Amino acid sequence: MCRLFGLSSAPTPTRATFWLLDAPDSLRDQSHRDPDGTGIGYFDGDGTPRIDKAPLAAYRDRAFATEAKRVRSATFVAHVRYASTGSLDDRNTHPFRQEGRLFAHNGVIEGLDELDAELGEDRASVAGDTDSERFFALITRQIRAHGGDVGAGIEHAARWIARTLPLYALNLVLVTRDELWALRYPDTHGLYVLRRPAGGHHGDRHLDHSGTAGRMRVHSEELASAPAVVVASERMDDSPGWRLLEPGELLHVDPGLGVHSRVALPDSPVRPLRTADLRPEAAASQAAR
Repeated sequence: MCRLFGLSSAPTPTRATFWLLDAPDSLRDQSHRDPDGTGIGYFDGDGTPRIDKAPLAAYRDRAFATEAKRVRSATFVAHVRYASTGSLDDRNTHPFRQEGRLFAHNGVIEGLDELDAELGEDRASVAGDTDSERFFALITRQIRAHGGDVGAGIEHAARWIARTLPLYALNLVLVTRDELWALRYPDTHGLYVLRRPAGGHHGDRHLDHSGTAGRMRVHSEELASAPAVVVASERMDDSPGWRLLEPGELLHVDPGLGVHSRVALPDSPVRPLRTADLRPEAAASQAAR
């Protein structure tokens, strides 16, 4: 299953170190467990969005995955990909960038011809082959249609897909230089949020999060003295504060680190997909690992 991670310490930029694929490095494990892409999105001090990513498979260079990426930003998004749609190359690797925003998605959307038709001329903004980047383009279009309201853009794009296309999951993280949004829909995969006080629940510790599957680790000494909000596909430490988002819940972390959420998609998808309905590669990408 793809892994999502988002972090906001806004308005305070913090330095975080990301390790991707902090897992055993045997050839046997690589052939069965390596992801198809890893990436980190963040913002420079002047607000310029940056993406550091690479399409990885067992037969590719692991240098990107094993090298620590130490970057400073008020918001971050990271993603470990198991490919369901699109070839293994940079243009299909998350996160994606559109109009100054960064985006990563975990799930499967089918009926891409219908989605392309809905996008119309906005299809030109999609560089790759994935359902995820198309979903992002639809969100971007809806943000413009709603006067720059990112939350409304996410909600209306997700609602259109939920009532129109076959879908398995639409879990996402979207960040700007000082805001973060996350959506869990429907209840197929988990997505958790942690409102982390300075020093964590012990009150004196840096952030040191690691996924149970060893795919991603995040470390920040600066968060020993600054609060943050973390969103992740799984609980990544022993804090009792982790909360599973409700199905359809849209979470927004504002520029002052205020957290707002509501169930924006209360209804089930009109055309839900089960694992048995998916193409073999898509089914494999969504399995727990």
